[in-house]
Amino acid sequence: MLTRFFATDSSRTALFQRLVLGLVMLPHGLQKTVGWFGGSGLTDTMVLFTSALGLPAAVAGLVIAAESAGAVALVAGLATRVSALGIAAVMTGAVLVAHLPNGFFMNWSGQQGGEGFEYHLLALALAVPLVISGGGAASLDGWLARWFAGRTTQAGGAAARTEIRKPASVPRAAGSTARQREIA
Repeated sequence: MLTRFFATDSSRTALFQRLVLGLVMLPHGLQKTVGWFGGSGLTDTMVLFTSALGLPAAVAGLVIAAESAGAVALVAGLATRVSALGIAAVMTGAVLVAHLPNGFFMNWSGQQGGEGFEYHLLALALAVPLVISGGGAASLDGWLARWFAGRTTQAGGAAARTEIRKPASVPRAAGSTARQREIA
């Protein structure tokens, strides 16, 4: 089961998608967790999400975790499918909760009431293929999948060897030669 969870191919496209998505999302996560890049930090972000946006505290915490720990995991290629799914859920939720009324375009000119949802669609376009295919080349997922597959093969091989062992003594059939007994 874990082999299938971590399974991926050696796609450099998935590597590129994973790195871009993780590195774009990480500053957003750092804004929310530690207040870097002009962010509010964890306490103020939790207040904003729970009070102003009306999100349950658990959902607010998952959003922050997806954008911070999930972004780091994407860069490393660890639990890529779960991390990408978390970011896809965050982007979908952000569109539905906050950005849909502002239209498609970002607020470059400051004329809209807020930002549109074009950025979120781009993040979804990066996340969904990662959910489907995994982290690609140079991912910890790929290494873990091979490791779990090797453990399963070793365990299965030991069981198979145990089952096909010859008995300690082979009874001698009447008229058989020593060579025939070796083959048997």
